[in-house]
Amino acid sequence: MTNDEIKKVVIDIISDIAPDEDTSNLKPDVRLREQMQLDSMDFLDIVMELRKRYGIEVPEAEYIKLATLDSCAEYLGPKFAALGK
Repeated sequence: MTNDEIKKVVIDIISDIAPDEDTSNLKPDVRLREQMQLDSMDFLDIVMELRKRYGIEVPEAEYIKLATLDSCAEYLGPKFAALGK
């Protein structure tokens, strides 16, 4: 999966768990929580959806690696690659 495809996956998950949020102008290098009204439960939902949809586990100590779209792509890239995606 390319970085852009991974970012799209994350945006799709955010759109599903927070349908009222506008994801059309997200900046890839700015923290998601600074750009959107996401609380800790929303963030946990993102992590849970990654596990549910793709079988990707994100340990709590590594949640910070999902702060921005760029960091999501960097962190999740090897995990998707390990799954053959």
